[in-house]
Amino acid sequence: MQRPGGRRKVTTAAELEKVAFDLFDEQGFERTTVTDIAAAAGIARRTFFHYFPSKNDIPWGDFDSGLERMRAEFRALPEDLPLMDAVRHCLVEFNRVPEEQVPEHRRRMRLILGVPALQAHSTLRFESWREVVAEFAGHRLGEPSTALTPQTIAHAALGVALSAYQHWLDHPELALSDLLDTAMRELARAHADQ
Repeated sequence: MQRPGGRRKVTTAAELEKVAFDLFDEQGFERTTVTDIAAAAGIARRTFFHYFPSKNDIPWGDFDSGLERMRAEFRALPEDLPLMDAVRHCLVEFNRVPEEQVPEHRRRMRLILGVPALQAHSTLRFESWREVVAEFAGHRLGEPSTALTPQTIAHAALGVALSAYQHWLDHPELALSDLLDTAMRELARAHADQ
């Protein structure tokens, strides 16, 4: 459907996300409003909320589907794979990005890790991510996901991911998957050496 002035009406969350990211680049995240995004997308403001609960959710894309894929990845692993190897494998796979999507993923992660307004919102998303890891670790250890060791493993894995992402953003010539894999191996090695 063509909008006045030749702009086609946004019809998917991915299209709305692209419009929003372009505005964030032009105006900055904080100065861009939901009203701005809706107007640029050719939709009503209230229609925006059919796609995303808030502006802060846009950088996360379809994060919940990613969590479900990670749960499935954990379930598919052989039971005899050592726990930290399993966590490393799923951490790398969860964050694997096709080469053609790397520039957009870098743009996304610069927002998530660099915009102060997104930090509180990120805490909620990180909590959901950690719970997936803690559920798996708890299952492997025969403990509830809320026990100390599964929670420690989940927090450590998140710390590794955030550290690797920051390094990747600072060193765009490096491959994210390699950084995640190396960082998790170093964490496991440090733990084994204690």
